Amino acid sequence: MGTAAGRWVLVATVLGSGIVMIDGTVVNVALPHIGRDLGGGFGGLQWTINAYTLTLASLILLGGSLGDHFGRRRVFLVGVIWFAGASAACGLAPSMEVLVAARAAQGVGGALLTPGSLALISASFRGLDRGAAIGAWSGLGGIAGAAGPFLGGLLVEWTWRAVFLINLPLAVLVVVVTLRHVPESRDPDSPPGLDVTGAVLTVLALGGLTYGMTGLSNRGPSLTALLALAAGVLALAAFVLVERRSPHPLVPPLLFADNIFRVTNAMTLLIYGALGAVFLLLVLQLQTVAGFSPVASGTALLPFTAVMLLFSSRAGALAARIGPRLPMTIGPLVAAAGMLLMLRIGADASWIRDVLPAALVFGAGMALVVAPLTAAVLDSAPDNLAGSASGVNNAIARSGGLLAVAVIPGLAGISGAEYDDPVAFSAGFHTAIVIAAGLLCAASVLAVAGIRRRR
Repeated sequence: MGTAAGRWVLVATVLGSGIVMIDGTVVNVALPHIGRDLGGGFGGLQWTINAYTLTLASLILLGGSLGDHFGRRRVFLVGVIWFAGASAACGLAPSMEVLVAARAAQGVGGALLTPGSLALISASFRGLDRGAAIGAWSGLGGIAGAAGPFLGGLLVEWTWRAVFLINLPLAVLVVVVTLRHVPESRDPDSPPGLDVTGAVLTVLALGGLTYGMTGLSNRGPSLTALLALAAGVLALAAFVLVERRSPHPLVPPLLFADNIFRVTNAMTLLIYGALGAVFLLLVLQLQTVAGFSPVASGTALLPFTAVMLLFSSRAGALAARIGPRLPMTIGPLVAAAGMLLMLRIGADASWIRDVLPAALVFGAGMALVVAPLTAAVLDSAPDNLAGSASGVNNAIARSGGLLAVAVIPGLAGISGAEYDDPVAFSAGFHTAIVIAAGLLCAASVLAVAGIRRRR
């Protein structure tokens, strides 16, 4: 960490993963402007988010394996360049259909560069410096994600297309620094093959489930949506069978032999599902119903992020002393209380009176649960599968957000017509908040029932 070589590696990897982090949050602020410019209704806005998350969640495990086999720096650079090209396509998109396709391509680039950035750090640092570098990567990545909505608000005041085009100069900087200062590395002990079949089945499973659930929630029962849902379920079942028999599985079945690993990943699905739905709908509620500007709505969740950055490490230390069960039980309940405070956000909402208290309580709950949850996932896995355990948990977190954005708006009564009506959208937003809070309460119940202190 104290050498110039170490600092350059950190700069390249933080900037690379940072553009993915920023893009995961910055686009939400631009959604109302995208909808007005390109049309497509609320369904189009859903797919603007889901197309990106779908390919990112489906391929992130394969991206890590490709880096181990063909060179982490090489795959990282391919991911950065791919992401930049897809960002340009997003910024120049003439229609909602082209934008959704370009967003899917962006997710592919993100799936290549995100695991590569962490793998480059692991390969480049040793001993205590590795832990310090990973901590810096995680913390600075969190700051990048937090800056996304604020940056998006500033850019949207000019044009929503700048939200995507800003990635181009950042990508050029990452490529230059990586080529000059980051050494190549591979994993000599990685399995000899790639689980391509598993990756294809993951895409088919998540794609079918997302398309089917979105169709059912927006338009009601239809043959196309039901067939897509059935195809997704069959692909998921086939994925489980393939992983059990593969000599080099994307998801080692041994991981799920541990009860704590199963419970914590089920909690991850629920918690990040609630987060994904709220982060999408809150920004829309603030702009379309409360009349906030893009900048004001982009800063609404900065207190949430500040609380997370300040107290997540303390919550992790607390869980290490007393065990993860209590923080993982109380945290989701506090976060659910913060969500329910968002029910106060309506047409006459005040940032100080209505938004700030909800963001602070919500952030306190998430700070209490996220670090213990991540630690419990890693502690439940054998040392030689810690990387796989982290990758699986990351993919499940993104899948939770993906499926929630597909399902919850429809259950809450938000579709194309309601999106154009502030009164109807506000009613749907309040229903969605209650559903999301229910997911967090269910996660708390799972912690009580399934987490035990290890002997």
